[in-house]
Amino acid sequence: MPIETTVSVVAEVPVDAELLAVPYAADLSPAHAVDLHLPVPDLLAHYEAKGESGEIVEVPVARAGGVGRVLLYGVGDGSPRALRKAAAALSRRAKGRDTLTVVVPDGDMAAFAESALLAAYSFKIGKEGKKSVRALALVGADEEAVRRGQTVAQAVALARDLANTPSSVKNPAWLAERAAEQGVPVRVWDEEQLQADGFGGILAVGQGSVSPPRLIQLTYTPAEPAERHVVLVGKGITFDSGGLSLKPTENMKTQKTDMAGGAVVIAVLGALAALGAPVRVTGLVAAAENMPSGTAQRPSDVIRHYGGRTVEVLNTDAEGRLVLADALAYADAVLDPDEVVDIATLTGAITVALGRNVGAVYASDDALAKQLVDAGQASDDRLWRMPLVEDYTPALESSIADLANVESGSRFGAGSITAALFLREFAGRRPWAHLDIAGVGRSTVDDGALSKGATGFGVRLLLEWLTRA
Repeated sequence: MPIETTVSVVAEVPVDAELLAVPYAADLSPAHAVDLHLPVPDLLAHYEAKGESGEIVEVPVARAGGVGRVLLYGVGDGSPRALRKAAAALSRRAKGRDTLTVVVPDGDMAAFAESALLAAYSFKIGKEGKKSVRALALVGADEEAVRRGQTVAQAVALARDLANTPSSVKNPAWLAERAAEQGVPVRVWDEEQLQADGFGGILAVGQGSVSPPRLIQLTYTPAEPAERHVVLVGKGITFDSGGLSLKPTENMKTQKTDMAGGAVVIAVLGALAALGAPVRVTGLVAAAENMPSGTAQRPSDVIRHYGGRTVEVLNTDAEGRLVLADALAYADAVLDPDEVVDIATLTGAITVALGRNVGAVYASDDALAKQLVDAGQASDDRLWRMPLVEDYTPALESSIADLANVESGSRFGAGSITAALFLREFAGRRPWAHLDIAGVGRSTVDDGALSKGATGFGVRLLLEWLTRA
């Protein structure tokens, strides 16, 4: 649900501030000059403060007509990552309050505002619990930086909302409707148009569901002529049962978020204009519901993808790569981009490799890989480059089709790598990168800027990458 906390920039501390936050650095020195008329060094010593980012010391103070609170908050080394942690901690501490006035430290105010707002995000159907702080007043902050942080936070929140929405509401047509609300031109292929144009992968995955599949195209064109054209491709599986290769019940409980990559693409395209991105961007969301039924695809079926490539389906639960393959082939053949990046909750194997705090990037181009890793570091959507091991390509061999969608034996066992190698077959020879966000696309806890459920991972890094000069 949209972040309801508002943020404003004020020139000085209001005299009646009920809840005031003031920063201190790792060495316990003031991180901003403000006279609190309090023995701050003695208070920090008394509470054995360490100056770590996210540390908060709460002090009651006399106010006209009652008692207020001062939150002395640590900002560590003042790095963007430290400021994000500090801002999220403040936002969570102020939950249920009307206004939190924050004396901001020097540093990245976009990161600070973004994280404070993301920590205030919640998604609840039914009776709400304790609400997030209603308003944040940032004293002495840079207005432009704060507005950028707010725009990015709202984009992340949109991606979280789309992924958190139950699949009883969310289907491919619903997702297309949400894309059409983002203020950019949208084209949608329904099942008849998908059939006519040869999108066999998307059709095959969606044929077992009563909710037909869609291919959604969003287009952003900057005000000034652009030298670069980037295509973003997102996996939009609105629910993944595994199809006839049925998942265990426990594994299905989170599968409403299996379209997290598609949600990221929609959110990014909706935010580019507000951020003044200088590149032309086309977003493609390959949307389907993967269900078992009498019309579902079967293990051993052979499907023909956009462009004519054939694939033997050995496991219907490896469906994400099938819908992405169509979109990648279309991007290569028709859209002629300079770079292609796909993003998907693709493999459980990547969670084994990298856990739940770092996403994976596979790339055919070193320069593109470095740009994405650097953007992830700057935005705190951190990536680790994984190898495209050529020796594993025999895993994709099929005796009756051009490719198999999964390894038929257990010779290699590198599930995330072989999935990336499969996608590369459809991306053409242009620079391409694949982001596997299966580990980082969902959070199991409320922690820092994350809330339990969808994380919106990828929105921040892609906006950082696309808006860099």
